[in-house]
Amino acid sequence: MDSLITAAARALAGGDPLGALKRVALRDDAPALALRGIAMAQLGDFARSRLLLRRAARAFGPHAAVARARCVVAEAEVALASRELGWPAKTLDAARATLEAHGDRANAAHARYLAIRRLLLLGRLDEAEPMLDACDPASLSPALQTIDALARAGIATRRLHAGAARAALDAAARAAHRAGIPSLAAEVEQAVFAWRAPAARLLAAGEERMLRLDEVEALLAADQLVIDGCRHAVRAGDTVVALARRPVLFTLARLLGEAWPQDVPRNVLIARAFRARAIDESHRARLRVEMGRLRTALRGLAEVHATGRGYALMPHDARAVAVLARPVDEKHAAVLALLADGEAWSSSALALALGDSQRTVQRALDALAAARAIQPIGRGRARRWMTPPLPGFATALLLPAPLSGD
Repeated sequence: MDSLITAAARALAGGDPLGALKRVALRDDAPALALRGIAMAQLGDFARSRLLLRRAARAFGPHAAVARARCVVAEAEVALASRELGWPAKTLDAARATLEAHGDRANAAHARYLAIRRLLLLGRLDEAEPMLDACDPASLSPALQTIDALARAGIATRRLHAGAARAALDAAARAAHRAGIPSLAAEVEQAVFAWRAPAARLLAAGEERMLRLDEVEALLAADQLVIDGCRHAVRAGDTVVALARRPVLFTLARLLGEAWPQDVPRNVLIARAFRARAIDESHRARLRVEMGRLRTALRGLAEVHATGRGYALMPHDARAVAVLARPVDEKHAAVLALLADGEAWSSSALALALGDSQRTVQRALDALAAARAIQPIGRGRARRWMTPPLPGFATALLLPAPLSGD
């Protein structure tokens, strides 16, 4: 490899894409094309980067297996940065296997971390965690150690392990300082800010206050009944009743939890849970049916008693009741939570991350765009959606993740 290619590679490793381009911008040989593609990705021109990397892979030819695998890893990183989550994971796995077979441990580890970060965005923690545990960051570069620590912080945050998340963020900050890459240090700072910011609202005893992530963890560990509006579940200790797929039951449970220890009038329950304007006997009959289903769902945690004017929640073992709500009341908060990372997302990537249909996500995007909460970029298949981060709020509790106890 000639001196210009070596110097350009070192510039890219140090986070200096312009310095790399000064050395290889006018060259069309395979190594130069690959370095130009990585530089354009660091500058944010993902479309140009993808074209250059594909040209580089073709130019290397079928006999340069390691070089072609590195181009595949670089293209996967571009796909992750541009939030193309449907990019073929098997292709990345094959490239990683090639790099490992030829002794390129650094790039093989980088490929593994790309796969882990993709799984985190999709909320597939049970798949990401074993892959991360199999990594040994001690022998890697400070930049990869930073990515490792950020991934561990992401998993701990999604699982509401605030102490482990904070420890991982501290490790990420130390590794980023050793790496000396400004963009990596900025990513760590953003993660620390999100950890410190309010993550949810507590509604209890007629009062409302913001909670940080560590306070949310303490609340869920306390001996009380928690109506979790962030994950749509009812919790008491290690027992979790998931109601995410039963929105009417969750709405009824939340209304009863907000009013506890008082009861809630039937007309209020009907209007809020069924969105009924003109209430008649059919609505009252449906309310009785749904309350019966709620009693069955909460069996072992609480009773739902009928009163003279409505219904009241009675938790077992004299537990107190608290309602955990999202930091902002927004119908499409989950979409905003993903867009809050400042990256440009396609509707298909959002649908994949949220587990919803693309049409459902598109309706949410249209509603948010009409409210000027987000903005589109591009047209047709190239259209992406962006929004600045929600000021002062963490969004970890809004993102997809399995419920503990499921």
